[in-house]
Amino acid sequence: MEFDMTKPMPVTQPWSEKFWEGTKEGKLLIQFCNDCNSKIFYPRKFCPECWSANLSWMEGSGKAKIHTFSTAYSNVEPKFMDELPYTVAFVDLDEGIRMMTRIVDCKPEDIKFGMDVEVVFHEREGFFLPYFRPTGIK
Repeated sequence: MEFDMTKPMPVTQPWSEKFWEGTKEGKLLIQFCNDCNSKIFYPRKFCPECWSANLSWMEGSGKAKIHTFSTAYSNVEPKFMDELPYTVAFVDLDEGIRMMTRIVDCKPEDIKFGMDVEVVFHEREGFFLPYFRPTGIK
């Protein structure tokens, strides 16, 4: 049996292009609703709180805390075997929103709930994917 070893890549939409442009500059951009002041992640056409299309962008601090996480050690799709082990997490950004991401640059056993993390961008095929690592790593 032959497996498709192509890893999935983000699919950009007109309303997410600014986000991906920001990642290329090392910025974590967050959508902001100008009508109800909601901060929004993931990028959308309309505010999920008030349905306004009056959206803009703000630069996030890139600082967060780990809310929850799970580490994969085996039994993943073949295309991800070369990355084992890897940790997927929900992080709570200082700006008050939660996003799903990967935790990098540390051993899985060192990851803790509530751990302070910061954004770091990893390039893959022209995209700069926002991952998070423990703060203080250079």
